Amino acid sequence: MKIFCLGGAGNICREAVLDLVLHSDFDTITIGDFNEEEGQRLVKSINDPRVDFVKVNVMDHDATVEQMKGYDIVMDGTTITLNGLSTACIAEAGCHGVNLNGFGDEDDSHEVFRKNGKTCVPGFGMTPGVTQMMAMHAANQLDEVDTIRVSHGAFRPIAFSKSITETTTYEYDPELPGRVVYENGEFVQVPPFARPRDIQLPEPYGDTVQYIIPHAETRTLAKALAHKNVKLIEVRGTWPQKNMQLVRALYDWGFLRNDKIVVNGAEVGILDCIAQYLYNSKEGKETELYGYSLHVEVTGSKDGRKMMHTLTHTHPASDGSVPDWEQLRAYTRNVGIPMAIAAVQIAKGNSKATGVITPEEAFEPTVIFQELAKRNIFVHEDIKPME
Repeated sequence: MKIFCLGGAGNICREAVLDLVLHSDFDTITIGDFNEEEGQRLVKSINDPRVDFVKVNVMDHDATVEQMKGYDIVMDGTTITLNGLSTACIAEAGCHGVNLNGFGDEDDSHEVFRKNGKTCVPGFGMTPGVTQMMAMHAANQLDEVDTIRVSHGAFRPIAFSKSITETTTYEYDPELPGRVVYENGEFVQVPPFARPRDIQLPEPYGDTVQYIIPHAETRTLAKALAHKNVKLIEVRGTWPQKNMQLVRALYDWGFLRNDKIVVNGAEVGILDCIAQYLYNSKEGKETELYGYSLHVEVTGSKDGRKMMHTLTHTHPASDGSVPDWEQLRAYTRNVGIPMAIAAVQIAKGNSKATGVITPEEAFEPTVIFQELAKRNIFVHEDIKPME
């Protein structure tokens, strides 16, 4: 089998590439990236005959399609704004596909994937991705589902990469139409910083205040669990406290609108200026605590009895005590590894449908949990009756 790792030289996708080298049976693992210098450096550091590099520009549709042809699957690590373009290339090339975000225009390629008998799963990292597996695992044990509250803490610098900077500004864009909750059969639009809720994450993260964010889980879980009469789905998230303080200030002062200003005769977006500063600053590239933490709470009934399932996840510490998990890698490995696991499952024919499908449609949760456990990433479940 052959896999094309689009954007594979990036901070997160390279972790998925490294996982494929360690845990997959692919004969060819191609890193496709616009950054040739970084891509070649990664190939050299991996030092495995299966790994090679090609320079790719996803903006050149025809050339990218030709480069992808002959591969079984494309693992797409590009940004949200490129995912529609990249997915169209993957579909036309006749490959399976998987990406991290699930927020783009992937659905536009659904019929092409179906015609080619291929599967594309948008949005399979920690969240979205593993969070859906956790929610479905709980829901599968219930006769009816009342509420699903998905929460996560992403403990990483605010701008360690341009794609992460883009994600930050995207999620708190005041005009974003996709920031919704699912409530009594309807999707309800909410503003940034809506519905604050205290979430107790496993140590070392602890108590956090989290707000509604625009994530794919709200819509995908509503679709997957419609038959269980789910009444409420909320997805929340947080970053390190200093990050949240900054984003809140930018929102309160209107910077997140990205209004145009003139600087030295040039018109630029004010938020674009701030993002560029953060990407090039010490403050934008460091934080005190690194890692990832998921918390999924599902309530419902089983045999007429009200029950609550709480699922969390843990991973090796970021303090340097565990090799390859130090500092930022405790975050990037958490995000990249699930995408690699999903890519292997799809390439082996273990996904359940063709076309552009959701994680809930694609995978059996326990299979994903078992694969994560092999990497020292563990899912924990607490089940208790509700009074």
